[in-house]
Amino acid sequence: MSEDKNPPVPEEEIKEDFDTRLRHARGLGGEPNQSGAVLPEDGKGKAMRIGTELISAVAVGGVIGFVIDTWLETKPWFLIGFLLLGNTAGLWNIYRISNSQGYTVGFGRGNRSENHEANRDNTKGD
Repeated sequence: MSEDKNPPVPEEEIKEDFDTRLRHARGLGGEPNQSGAVLPEDGKGKAMRIGTELISAVAVGGVIGFVIDTWLETKPWFLIGFLLLGNTAGLWNIYRISNSQGYTVGFGRGNRSENHEANRDNTKGD
């Protein structure tokens, strides 16, 4: 009376199914973030990210400049300076987004890390 309606599935099939689903999820066209999840980079998402990057960088620069100006009583010089720095930082982030650099740090990260590894290996024996 107690028939198994779902027969046991071999472990190899479960693993193949998981690998297939994982490859499919990674192939959706995005870049992995720091947690390893894939972020889709469609037009709307990229536009929202660009707007958020620029507005937040300018806002943070303005707040920092305003606080320093209030503290040192030098209005409006630090506010103007930090607004320009915030604008520059926001535009730099937009440049990195448009070149699909993502969250990587620095210029030519792949080349720099390869050169660093080679230099480190050469100096180990010294």
